[in-house]
Amino acid sequence: MRINVTSVWVDDQSKALAFYTEKLGFVVKNDIPLGTHRWLTVVGAGEPDGVELLLEPDEHPASKAAKKAFVEDGVPFTSFAVDDVTVAHKDLVAKGVRFTQPPTNMGPVTTAVLDDTCGNLIQLASMN
Repeated sequence: MRINVTSVWVDDQSKALAFYTEKLGFVVKNDIPLGTHRWLTVVGAGEPDGVELLLEPDEHPASKAAKKAFVEDGVPFTSFAVDDVTVAHKDLVAKGVRFTQPPTNMGPVTTAVLDDTCGNLIQLASMN
């Protein structure tokens, strides 16, 4: 058994696609129209067969409530690995990405938390 697709709830798929590709550097894997929405997945650059991240519309009331609660409590919805959080933070700030937590040493890992502009907080993490 392996992870094939995981998702992040987004308030606007087009806006999310722009953020996740232009700011974070992911690349489109699938963009399939499904009525009013799309099966829209991205993968890490250089990892075309890697785990897909589904940019899933947050239309279910539970998803909206969960996102709101996570953000209000400062809890990241998911975590992405980077080689060096401090370098990634500097690069993303230069691209206009807003962070709610700067790089912070947490013992074996360094983390930072960013706002994905689509209603989620996302943690970046690198091993120390």
